[in-house]
Amino acid sequence: MRAPRIGLRARIGIAILSTIALLLIVVVGGGVRLVQTQRQQTYVIDDFYAALRSSQAYFINMLDTETAVRGYELTREESALDPMRKAGTPESANLVQVVQASVPQETQLIAKARDMDLLGRRWYYGWAVPTVATIRAGGTLSDGRIDEGKAQFDEFRVAYEDYITVARSQRAVANDQLRALTNKLFFAVLAEVLIAAIAAFMLWRLLRRWVNKPMAELAGEVRTVSGGAFEHAVTTTGPPEFVALGQDVERMRKLLVEQIAQVEAAGVEIREAHARLEQQAEDLQRSNRDLEQFAYVASHDLQEPLRKVASFCQLLQRRYADQLDERADQYIHFAVDGAKRMQQLINDLLDFSRVGRQAAEMSTVSMEECLAQALGHLESAVEASGAEVTSDPLPEVRGERGLLVQLLQNLIGNAIKFRSEDAPRVHIGVRQTGARWEFTCSDNGIGIDPAYSERVFMIFQRLHPKDEYTGTGIGLALCKRIVEYHGGRIWIVDDHEEGLGGTTIRWTIPAAAETPVRAPVDFSTARGAAPSGATRSVAG
Repeated sequence: MRAPRIGLRARIGIAILSTIALLLIVVVGGGVRLVQTQRQQTYVIDDFYAALRSSQAYFINMLDTETAVRGYELTREESALDPMRKAGTPESANLVQVVQASVPQETQLIAKARDMDLLGRRWYYGWAVPTVATIRAGGTLSDGRIDEGKAQFDEFRVAYEDYITVARSQRAVANDQLRALTNKLFFAVLAEVLIAAIAAFMLWRLLRRWVNKPMAELAGEVRTVSGGAFEHAVTTTGPPEFVALGQDVERMRKLLVEQIAQVEAAGVEIREAHARLEQQAEDLQRSNRDLEQFAYVASHDLQEPLRKVASFCQLLQRRYADQLDERADQYIHFAVDGAKRMQQLINDLLDFSRVGRQAAEMSTVSMEECLAQALGHLESAVEASGAEVTSDPLPEVRGERGLLVQLLQNLIGNAIKFRSEDAPRVHIGVRQTGARWEFTCSDNGIGIDPAYSERVFMIFQRLHPKDEYTGTGIGLALCKRIVEYHGGRIWIVDDHEEGLGGTTIRWTIPAAAETPVRAPVDFSTARGAAPSGATRSVAG
């Protein structure tokens, strides 16, 4: 089949441009109708409304003034004139100016507004103002004077009614024009929809002839090759673009046939490498098991001689207390203290190494209960230091209960250990940020220099001599490992103003699904009744 002179891209471009030109003509015509309709709608709704509203306000103000004058005539009290003062003068309404600005083409309505304004001014300045002056001077009104004011106001009232009648009549005419424009707009939109549908149908037929049929033929050739007939040559008919695409597919088929042999050869190498990776993974698992067994055995084998050293040193001190001098007692004390510190260090290292390796199943854990258990472990330290521990109502989170208890215990224990001269005060706060709970542990202790805010979370890092503050330097490193194991992060807040003046440590824990913040737990059985309200406290 001889290739067409005009390519597919040019054909589609001509068809699309023709369709767009037709739609633009229709849309512009509809847009003109829409603008005319919107202008007429604004004229009917907004402009006439402003003209009617201004005349009604003018009439109501004059009616209030007339009522105020009659009341003043009867009572002779100045307060009766308050409605007149509030209504203002006829000039303040600017009736004629408002009508001219709103509906400038309605000359009859403007003339009626001018008549109404003139009659209102005549009554106001010719009768109302002089009447008030006469009464204020102590005079009285004759019956003729009263009848004259009533007649003038009746003329003003008739002028107002004529104005309203003309306004409604002219608004009805404008409304009829709006209805006619709306109908024309409806038919214009309907014509646009029909023309757009016909254009879309014609464009679909052309695309089906120029694109779908050649594409289906090419797809059939490709399916034949992809079904396994790699030796089948791909041939394509249709526009030049599809012929060129078929030639590209044919070249790709030949290249694919060449690469299949290479892939089969590479597959053998991949299977061999996979087998080696599986063997290495098995060796790694066996090495991890051996390492865990080594850590367990080493910890027990290391602690046994340490216990013997500490026990025999204490036995020496008790049995030969009277026979040894002060220096010997000091040496024995150093030996016992070193053995105990070594035992504590080994235990802390074991706890640190077990986080994440001996993982229990994650579950929904109440942080209120974890805090209660942690405070139970710290009972002696809280009582000895006179510490006061408070907290917000704590939520439920997703995690391991034992590790979360240890996390709170370490943080509160550090706050009590590194205290200032005042009695320790510790507060556990919480707020929700998205799908995570953000906790804080604030205290009034000695604080941490911002320069060491990262260093304190490293294992064996101490900021104070061991004879000043006890510990192994693993506590905060263990806290960081627990938090990161739960998918959160932990850091020290630099701004002490949002805490209690000492150290504020913040960490995040994923929230349990659909778990609101629970009411405070009553700790009365642990260390005194907890106060009601947003927080509860535990004092030593």
